[in-house]
Amino acid sequence: MTILVRYFAAARAAAGVEEEKVQLPAGASVADAVAELRRLHPDGLPRILEAVSYLLDGIAVRDLTRPLRDGAELDVLPPFAGG
Repeated sequence: MTILVRYFAAARAAAGVEEEKVQLPAGASVADAVAELRRLHPDGLPRILEAVSYLLDGIAVRDLTRPLRDGAELDVLPPFAGG
């Protein structure tokens, strides 16, 4: 299956792209997608992924074992500061 991963703020800088399509096996979970992102961007992104939040199709992900569907959108949101 193919998902669209969108990066924001520091995650975008670490990945070096704004968004990308990622291929995963059928039945993959959010955790599987995160593992693939670590593999694809080994230099800066793994450290950022320790502190990020995820949105799956616009809904906050609390359980990384949540399954993905083909065509899903996974947003990678690092902590934001400000007010």
